[in-house]
Amino acid sequence: MRIKHLALMAMLASAVAATAAESVAEKATAANNPFLRYKEWKTPHGTYPFNEICNAHYMPAFEEAFRQGLAEIDAICNNPAAPTFANTIEAYEKAGELLSVVAGCFYNLASAETNDSIQALQVELSPKMSEYSSTIRLNEKLFARIKAVYEQRDKLKLNKEQQKLLEDCYESFANNGANLSPEDKLIYRELSAKLSMLTMTFGQNVLKATNAWTMLITREEDLAGLNDDTKAMLRANAEAKGKEGWLLNLKPTTYLPVMKDCDNRDIRREIYMAYNTRCIGGEFDNTQIIIDIVNTRLALAKLFGKDCYADKSLYKSMAENKENVYRLLDQLRDNYMPAAREEVKELQEFANQQGFYTTLQPWDWSYYSKKLQNEKYAISDDIVRPYFELEAVKQGVFGLANRLYGITFKPNKNIQVYNPEVTAYEVFDEKGKFLAVYYADFHPRDGKRGGAWMNDFLPQFMDGKKDHRPHIVNVMNFTRPTADKPALFTYDEVRTFLHEFGHGLHGMLTRCQYSSLSGTNVPRDFVELPSQFNENFIDEKEFLDTFAKHYKTGEPMPQELIDKIKRSSNYHAAYACVRQLSFGYLDMAWHTLTEPFTVPADLTAEEAVIRFGDEAMAQVQVLPTVPGTQMEAAFTHIFSGGYAAGYYAYKWSELLDADAFSVFKAAQAKNGSIFDKKAAALFRKHILERGGTEKSADLYRRFRGGEPSINALLERDGIKVIEVK
Repeated sequence: MRIKHLALMAMLASAVAATAAESVAEKATAANNPFLRYKEWKTPHGTYPFNEICNAHYMPAFEEAFRQGLAEIDAICNNPAAPTFANTIEAYEKAGELLSVVAGCFYNLASAETNDSIQALQVELSPKMSEYSSTIRLNEKLFARIKAVYEQRDKLKLNKEQQKLLEDCYESFANNGANLSPEDKLIYRELSAKLSMLTMTFGQNVLKATNAWTMLITREEDLAGLNDDTKAMLRANAEAKGKEGWLLNLKPTTYLPVMKDCDNRDIRREIYMAYNTRCIGGEFDNTQIIIDIVNTRLALAKLFGKDCYADKSLYKSMAENKENVYRLLDQLRDNYMPAAREEVKELQEFANQQGFYTTLQPWDWSYYSKKLQNEKYAISDDIVRPYFELEAVKQGVFGLANRLYGITFKPNKNIQVYNPEVTAYEVFDEKGKFLAVYYADFHPRDGKRGGAWMNDFLPQFMDGKKDHRPHIVNVMNFTRPTADKPALFTYDEVRTFLHEFGHGLHGMLTRCQYSSLSGTNVPRDFVELPSQFNENFIDEKEFLDTFAKHYKTGEPMPQELIDKIKRSSNYHAAYACVRQLSFGYLDMAWHTLTEPFTVPADLTAEEAVIRFGDEAMAQVQVLPTVPGTQMEAAFTHIFSGGYAAGYYAYKWSELLDADAFSVFKAAQAKNGSIFDKKAAALFRKHILERGGTEKSADLYRRFRGGEPSINALLERDGIKVIEVK
């Protein structure tokens, strides 16, 4: 998942102990505030001096950044010269540099290394950031200059990137209130501030609720089915809390193994219910916040003359409008639902054969799915893990980038990191020229939110002839090493690493003039293409042969096991697809409302939200709906993570990634190697390097030589074509 730091509204958690730097908080004056002298940093490649930064530095730095940013805007507005592309559009692009530096650090750490102090700062900063943004977006003198340049765009001799910057600049103002009446601008400012606070609170509630739940197991027999590594991790969880036994929590490294492996159905049910009732009622209730968020978004859309929020948000996407989004969702539903029902039927029959005679519930799916997979393919996480040791996986993933694009990664201990677990790398291109800084952060911590993501600390852009190369971070929550074993990854964890690393390559390989167009600054339904494309290699023997070796013996993964991985790659693909579709339909249902959501008189807010979600997802449900549960109360993607009316993008991008990878498969059939440098060069040139400098559809057509087709996706997933429109 790609997350832009200025869009983060604090999804984030209770504390690791306050950082050691807090002991010098009283010394955080302007004179020694590292943010206020960022141009003087002597760190490698201008990386953040994390060892010098403490939480007390943030607010003074933000306040100064606000002051400088507004002064830079005033200078543009008061320029006596006629508006030009250089003195208005480029000047605006460069304004706010200090704010980008401060926010780049703060919001990244708010996700990956938060504590109570940072969370409090988030609450304080939320209205300030919203006010700063609104002050600029609603500046009439600034917009008048931008509009003057925009209206003469056909007469200006601009290249494609400059044209795109001008277009984006104008539209960002127009779609953020610049053309509103004075009265409506005030309303817009109030709604924006309200929405900022709501989305931040939603995210914080999710993290707090996730961290708040634990379950202590005192009898080892209750954990039958779990492997020794998982039980060692659970024991370590308990010891860290001063308890005897095995401590379950809702972090992915605990939740997923329990759902897949624990023989005790009551425990599976309990952890499932805890996970899927997070933020429904109780101290961290998000149900009323959901209602407030969608109604505030709708009010913003209405302010701009739109019927619904999706109409306002989709204008720059590849999909362009809600009709095209629903067309994709419906097309996938029609093709995948018959296969998904067959998968459920097969698993129910298998469970019956195992002596389970009741209807499969959601907390049974992963458990019996893994057993059936193991029976059909004799493959499981326990069999695969020994071949996916962390250092070997890194070697494989980095090696893939080297084989395709010629880039190399060299760890540099002189680059400071925000946590000792993080590794910093220098990245070099095929000619040995510095390309990027790359931070890798692999394991879960209390101060890190769940999931996996990519971001930039500092973006790529050109300043004259100087190319400021990006500083990229991948943050994951993968299996930790234990006392007697290194970190051994599951198949899904390796896939996730490839996914996030694909985003990372999009950020590291970018070559653009302007930071607002570089790297992953592309439409939401295009940004997942590089990441999902990268996942395809995990099923390729040629790739696995480069790194998948047993961590004890060094023996390569047996051909038989590789063949099983390949054969099982489509296992329950239809179920996985309709599950994603259910999230897409849920997202669109909330964001295509044309009237404010109201709670019926006979229901509570909790009941109304749950019922709405159940109805939205009903058309693609293949397992029983569990009363009282609904994932949307913890659905940070759409309620605090920037994917509102955009969750469909995962499936849209999946269609693109399958189509794109078919180019490599065709080359493999022709020349015998999946590492086709010609196809990789085209993908790099037209997709990875160009950011948002042109329309995404044009960039894709230039790479592919034509329009994408759904056929490659259906073929990859082994789906019989029911309907393709």
